[in-house]
Amino acid sequence: MAKNKTAYVCGDCGAEYTKWQGQCNACQAWNTLSRLTIAATPQSLTRTIRDGLTGQLEAPKKLASVRPEEAPRLITGMTELDRVLGGGLVPGSVILISGNPGAGKSTLLIQVMCRIAAQQKALYVTGEESLSQIAMRARRLQLPLDKLDVLAETSIERLILIWQELAPGVVVVDSIQVMHSSEVDASPGGVSQVRESAATLIRLAKQTNTVLFLVGHVTKDGALAGPRILEHMIDTFIMLEGDADARYRTLRCGKNRFGSVNELGVFAMTDKGMLGVPNPSAIFLSRSEEATPGSTVMVVWEGTRPLLVEAQALVDHSALGNPRRVTVGFEQNRLAMLLAILNRHGGLQVGDQDVFINAVGGIRVEETSSDLAVLLAVVSSFKAKPLPLDMICFGEVGLSGEIRPVPNGQERLKEAVKHGFKHAILPKANTPKRPIAGLRVIPVSKLSEALDEFDRL
Repeated sequence: MAKNKTAYVCGDCGAEYTKWQGQCNACQAWNTLSRLTIAATPQSLTRTIRDGLTGQLEAPKKLASVRPEEAPRLITGMTELDRVLGGGLVPGSVILISGNPGAGKSTLLIQVMCRIAAQQKALYVTGEESLSQIAMRARRLQLPLDKLDVLAETSIERLILIWQELAPGVVVVDSIQVMHSSEVDASPGGVSQVRESAATLIRLAKQTNTVLFLVGHVTKDGALAGPRILEHMIDTFIMLEGDADARYRTLRCGKNRFGSVNELGVFAMTDKGMLGVPNPSAIFLSRSEEATPGSTVMVVWEGTRPLLVEAQALVDHSALGNPRRVTVGFEQNRLAMLLAILNRHGGLQVGDQDVFINAVGGIRVEETSSDLAVLLAVVSSFKAKPLPLDMICFGEVGLSGEIRPVPNGQERLKEAVKHGFKHAILPKANTPKRPIAGLRVIPVSKLSEALDEFDRL
């Protein structure tokens, strides 16, 4: 008989090695390699492949002859979660939710499961908390308790037996890192256990057409813990972001086979649990009534909707040999690039200044349309000249100082008008074809033009 093979897999990046070593060559992490037993291909299967498959084979089809079938979705009752998922839960789908400790993953899922249990059978499996803790949380949130089935279990084998007997429509496993299988010779949380446990649960969810929620841990860097293959096995990956002491949480979709990615949902943590915020722009625009230097409003595009976010900048003389570049909610390397563009094409030298950038509200901005707003906020703080409170700006800044257009410019302007903004600095290519009532549009094609408009304000 064929023998099983042993490999050593990095828990951070998933790289495989034939023998153990202290450092992973792929991600440079130390002491992250774990032993993984790989089952050899059975000789009967090898012989079948060599001799040729027998029986009736399904012939390939032309793609044009395949009719797309829209899967019916199960509405969770939480609008922001349904938005991130693409319109609701798809039967047979596997959703992996992750986030920092205390972000509210268990709170969000217990709310969802109590609502879904009123429509069909639902099972909540916990391996990290006792059933009394789950009950205390549900009572504190004033949720209906009479329909949801709960189970405290970490064994995959026993969970499968209960799953098959109960036949639920939705299952939550909190968390995948504590589940273990007796057929795998490894400790819970290891690469082998997480990989095989997740594969077994995903296979059962597909066979029974059950929606499966898997809760995953994160590393100290905020990335998903466990083998990298876990992200490839699931259908949807969502990340709950926000500090434990913050009022608002953001739910961001990183992978979705049944909808768009980079969709963003905003929740408020209250004494009644996680409540969806239908108008996030109103939260991120909680500004002071007085215009202050270093503050401007940008319009970013998240998923399928625009968001108005305040960008703050503080430029101060540095007492250090190497001035600091600190960003909260922005990419630090992009800030260094923008400051170099400002020096070369804007004639403003901030090389001896500390520069601090912050996105108000705890949101993480990844879109390049924030470039122009960040630079104007830096110039405003450096010159101690405030920007008008009723002005918004957006645009991507190129390395040669040009202001590049961004998608959905018309929708961004309409969102700004709804919130009472009257001035807009934007790329010339995003100028609307028809004037927008109540909005003065200032098109610019170069960074120097934007700075000249700033001086005239």
